[in-house]
Amino acid sequence: MTVIERGSARLALAPEVGGAIASFTIGDRHVLRPMAAGATDALASACFPLVPFCNRIPNGRFTFEGREVVLPPNLGTHPHPLHGQGWRNAWTVEKAEGGEALLSYEHAADAWPWAYRAEQRFAVGETGLRLELSVTNTGPDAMPAGLGFHPYFPARDAETLTATNDGVWMIDEDVLPTVRHAGVWGPDWAKGASVAGHDLIDHCYTGWDQRAALRAPGQPDTTITASPECRWLHVYVPPDQGFLCVEPCASRPNPFGAGETGMVTLQPGESRSIWMEVAKA
Repeated sequence: MTVIERGSARLALAPEVGGAIASFTIGDRHVLRPMAAGATDALASACFPLVPFCNRIPNGRFTFEGREVVLPPNLGTHPHPLHGQGWRNAWTVEKAEGGEALLSYEHAADAWPWAYRAEQRFAVGETGLRLELSVTNTGPDAMPAGLGFHPYFPARDAETLTATNDGVWMIDEDVLPTVRHAGVWGPDWAKGASVAGHDLIDHCYTGWDQRAALRAPGQPDTTITASPECRWLHVYVPPDQGFLCVEPCASRPNPFGAGETGMVTLQPGESRSIWMEVAKA
């Protein structure tokens, strides 16, 4: 465990567990859901990086610049690999001091046939946390890339989520996007809606303005802001599990599907980066 602090804010990192955050607290408040002691899967963490793509690729199959790629499953028997390689590998601590930390992950070409270097930079402030995630193409060929963050938040009593959007991707039984529904579907996040009392929500919202807020009566707000590249907001609320995810993403699920998905092409040596800030209001 790697820990950095500033004032009453404390960030614990678990670089060996997918470069994940283990906990982020301000005073005695868990701003992010804490990772259980002894956990070895990033899915049990407080936050983990999505690199070099977000969410699921149907059956791991896609074509990029004439090259056919097949990725193996990375979530048990679930057939659709998701979230890239970063969350399934250990990261290296390059720096951890003065309220700041730098983690890195080097990927050698394998089933994902492009080499890359990913970095996470963390900066702790007295009222919040800033994360920067970047990926650099270190191989000889052009590489597709998409980035995102997967933070988990404790579900508080009577909590609401407010997040501007103009539509949502509907999903099938494998949580793959099917068609985009324009306007409101289900909870009206744009006006602020309760996060409890729904069936499973595991949807990608479009037209996000990079700002969201979680509010609970009698408690400080939690604000989430992100860089302009994060035009999609994925919201995951499993019923009665005690947590929810509000995920800024620079690419959408099925990143090699039809239409604008947010994936970019990095030439050798080129980089892409995004940032997210989580703060107590």
